[in-house]
Amino acid sequence: MEVQTKAKELIESFLKPEYIKPPPEEMRYNYVVDIYTKWYRSYFYFCAKYACPDPQAISPFFEKKFTRMEYAGDRLFNLSYMRHTGTWFEIFRDLSIDECLETIKDLPHFQP
Repeated sequence: MEVQTKAKELIESFLKPEYIKPPPEEMRYNYVVDIYTKWYRSYFYFCAKYACPDPQAISPFFEKKFTRMEYAGDRLFNLSYMRHTGTWFEIFRDLSIDECLETIKDLPHFQP
């Protein structure tokens, strides 16, 4: 519960204001419409929902996970980001919740 609460605070105070903007004038490119989190097993994901305005798009929206906190035990997490290759790349190990969230805020690797 602590992770979700603190992550939501980061999303509302930093990630959404920084990355959710009005739709672009030229409606050809995907753009972020929402940022949220979700748990799956021992992983806590930061996700971005993108709108696909192109009339030939397969779907009007898609989700992309961009940061992953893996619970490592003893209230510590391993922090990874999604590479352009579609694989997770772990950069930090055994960080506290607050250290993870500060790193997400400070390093562009962990942002959508």
